[in-house]
Amino acid sequence: MLRVGRPTLQRNIGRSQPSSPGSIPNPSAIMQASDRFNINSQLEHLQAKYVGTGHADLNRFEWALNIQRDSYASYIGHYPVLAYFAIAENESIGRERYNFMQKMLLPCGLPPEREED
Repeated sequence: MLRVGRPTLQRNIGRSQPSSPGSIPNPSAIMQASDRFNINSQLEHLQAKYVGTGHADLNRFEWALNIQRDSYASYIGHYPVLAYFAIAENESIGRERYNFMQKMLLPCGLPPEREED
């Protein structure tokens, strides 16, 4: 069978090669374990430093509460977005800011009752 066109190169990228004495192992296989540790340690650091990033014991209500409060804080902090909401709802900018701050108190309603174990 005759092939016409560009020759194809067979590459074994990302595949482990049989190691011979003195050969360098695949660097992607070496970095996987350290990358996994590094990513997990960075995530734990962020979760300890910032409340809104969550943690393993975070339930759905607390997660939604963080999202809503972050959204309202962003709306208040960005003047053009606040002006957009004020125009859309036909309210003054100060009134919209006040309404958003009031909504930040209980953005998702009362918390659900917790089950005692």
